[in-house]
Amino acid sequence: MTDVVDSDELLRRIRRARACAQQEKRQWRERGEGLRANDPEAAREAAVRTLAYEAVLRVLDEILTPGRTG
Repeated sequence: MTDVVDSDELLRRIRRARACAQQEKRQWRERGEGLRANDPEAAREAAVRTLAYEAVLRVLDEILTPGRTG
């Protein structure tokens, strides 16, 4: 893995990773809401995964727009 990428390609990859993390966060949130009544343990697992993706999004947002708090 010795590929050299320019800054534009790196930015594209970060944006793609952010879009993927946003989608995963949304899917886990929806799963958690659907599981809440029938399977509380699975709903907790989904909530933890949602929080993990939120953390990933905060990091990627800081890379893409430093200093902006959201």
